Amino acid sequence: MAAAGAAATDLEVVRGKRAALFFAAVAIVLGLPLWWKTTETYRAPLPYSQISGLNALQLRLMVPVTVVFTRDSVPLDDQEKLPFTVVHEREIPLKYKMKIKCRFQKAYRRALDHEEEALSLGSVQEAETMLAEPQEQAEGSLTVYVISEHSPLLPQDMMSYIGPKRTAVMRGIMHREAFNIIGRRIIQVAQAMSLTEDVLAAALADHLPEDKWSSDKRRPLKSSLGYEITFSLLNPDPKSHDVHWDIEGAVRRYVQPFLNALSAAGNFSVDSQILYYAMLGVNPRFDPASSSYYLASHSLPHVINPVESRLGSSAASLYPVLNFLLYVPELAHSPLYIQDKDGAPVATNAFHSPRWGGIMVYNVDPKAYNASKLPVRIEVDMVRVMEVFLAQLRLLFGIAQPQLPPKCLFSGPKSEGLMTWELDRLLWARSVENLATATTTLTSLAQLLGKISNIVIKDDVASEVYRAVAAVQKAAEELASGHLASAFVASQEAVTSSERAFFDPSLLHLLYFPDDQKFAIYIPLFLPMAVPILLSLVKIFLETRKSWKKPEKID
Repeated sequence: MAAAGAAATDLEVVRGKRAALFFAAVAIVLGLPLWWKTTETYRAPLPYSQISGLNALQLRLMVPVTVVFTRDSVPLDDQEKLPFTVVHEREIPLKYKMKIKCRFQKAYRRALDHEEEALSLGSVQEAETMLAEPQEQAEGSLTVYVISEHSPLLPQDMMSYIGPKRTAVMRGIMHREAFNIIGRRIIQVAQAMSLTEDVLAAALADHLPEDKWSSDKRRPLKSSLGYEITFSLLNPDPKSHDVHWDIEGAVRRYVQPFLNALSAAGNFSVDSQILYYAMLGVNPRFDPASSSYYLASHSLPHVINPVESRLGSSAASLYPVLNFLLYVPELAHSPLYIQDKDGAPVATNAFHSPRWGGIMVYNVDPKAYNASKLPVRIEVDMVRVMEVFLAQLRLLFGIAQPQLPPKCLFSGPKSEGLMTWELDRLLWARSVENLATATTTLTSLAQLLGKISNIVIKDDVASEVYRAVAAVQKAAEELASGHLASAFVASQEAVTSSERAFFDPSLLHLLYFPDDQKFAIYIPLFLPMAVPILLSLVKIFLETRKSWKKPEKID
């Protein structure tokens, strides 16, 4: 019986060891990998090498320029050399990590018969009308017509002319270095109509250090897929003023044609409102000499904040909002004028705030108070008002007057308020700005994901990153090829995809779940199971080690 009991005890011990080993094997071979796989942070692969290469991206902005020579514009020997192509390239000196080079590709050729006929007319406007081709020129391209040195097409004191379309006219010269002299003049005209250092500096103002380039270049709006424009009439004294304005007709006649011409740069929505008892928040000062009130230039920044709280247009907007306010001063502070830094009254009686909008003060004619009782009916002169607001709108979009070369005749904007080459210049600037924004966003995202390892990277986020990188590369290639329209579309896609990936909500799911919290959760789960298994394994190891020791022989 004792032997049988000992055998049963040994059998139980063997079964216990096997059970402990089995549980340990299941926990290590099956449980641990399963737990590791089910609790790991999923991170889809990203193109980190391509993103790091975007910092060293070199942008080549190619501007195709067709130069057309008429008869007697250059010496006969030079005309025999036509056609040929000349490339002028220079680097834009900006303190930015992305190197930008401007490339003017000038294709020289002779004028065709209908071009010779058009350029022999009496005025340059008639020549432009006749030269209008059935199909429009490509975005970003320019055509320069070189006429005779003594042609009556231009005034005698003018050497060149810049029109509203993508065309310019320039006088030739009878000189043995005619092509070199004319080539330098063409570069000056082409830069005025396309790309300059100031245009690119304004586009990259948010990415440049605070120096001479960026200090005065933060007025234009940032690039966006859409913009909202709000016209507001502020009547702080409705008991004295019954103000009427034909804002719908003014928008239809003046604003909408300008926005239609600008539609390639984004989508626009326009609305209007009338606010009563809306004060500026700044007490005007009285000028006894002129018996009027005025707002000093240093007080203008304090005007916007109290008014902005009443507008309520930017709270629910997905796009940047431009506010244009027409303020009719109350009777107690009429007339009201705006002064500049020198203390002189501003001619337009208006001012604008960068990336916000503009405010115009509309004074009531003093004779109106003597002719009728209060409230006085006021019909707003919308022509005068829209002239100011359109000028401010051009400035807010970075459409400023070009730096003209010497003795250059400038036609001025068309009836839409925007010249075709001004739109091209805006698209150049927006394309460069979009590429810089997308590159910065992708680089920041890659650095963030590299530093914090427990951020989940889903497949849709990775696809947006890949799409943004491909769009940046495509936009750079299109800019180098001179395809401005497709480059701008690709740059918009790059910004949209990069920001969609950067602000994806899934990136924040495990951002605030550090490792110490993981231990606090899993230790109470695994410790009760792991301690018996570990103690059994230690006991088995010690017994096995003891059984391996042979007994010593005693003589």
